[in-house]
Amino acid sequence: MAIKNILISQQPPRVSAPYEALSEKFGVKIDFKPFFLIEPLSAREFRAQHINILDFTAIVFSSRHTIDAFFNLSEELRIKIPETMKYFCTTEAVAMYLQKHIVYRKRKIFYGTGTPDSVIALIGPKHKGENFLITKSDSGSDSMSRLFDEQKLSFQTAVFVKSVSQDLKDIQLSGYDLAVLYNASDVKSLKENFPDFQQGKLKFITYGKSIVAAMEEAGFEIAVKAPSPEIPSVAKAIEVYLQEK
Repeated sequence: MAIKNILISQQPPRVSAPYEALSEKFGVKIDFKPFFLIEPLSAREFRAQHINILDFTAIVFSSRHTIDAFFNLSEELRIKIPETMKYFCTTEAVAMYLQKHIVYRKRKIFYGTGTPDSVIALIGPKHKGENFLITKSDSGSDSMSRLFDEQKLSFQTAVFVKSVSQDLKDIQLSGYDLAVLYNASDVKSLKENFPDFQQGKLKFITYGKSIVAAMEEAGFEIAVKAPSPEIPSVAKAIEVYLQEK
């Protein structure tokens, strides 16, 4: 089947050159449309989890969204975060974003290389005695908490942001030959907007490990799973698929 129209479930990228190159090389049209948005929990929604932030001595962040939600909620609930609080972040970019809310001190901010394992390595024996709060979204992976559990670390998880499905009724799915999905919330939004949707001839590319289980549960077949050493990006995944056709 010839691929002519591609739908990507994200905002248009800041760097569009890879997708423009694909359009020129293969003669395809690529549209971007976010399937969901991330919103912070309200104070009422957060309280329902019965989490007391001041019970913890270290916070684990994996996204900028959760950082904003954490500090905004703390302010709204009139919680003063102590200067002794330690912050463990999955990446340097996430750690640097903390400067928006606190004075950045290297002695209390630590960052990994993007994986839960790298955060565990940061903790090591030195910080093993901390009481950790792992911040997450309502659709986030539990891989971090599983590793903390395996290491017998003291921790709790708390949801700070939620995914809100967008109205996709203006999208004619039948007009697309290939769609790229990133998150279990993409699958949720797809099913909410199109309850009678059948995959048919539509091919799916997925990016990220967390979405695979959601796709399989929904009964959708995946043509290409990324990332991988050979397919490090969405643009490369699309290129690989188009070259095989």
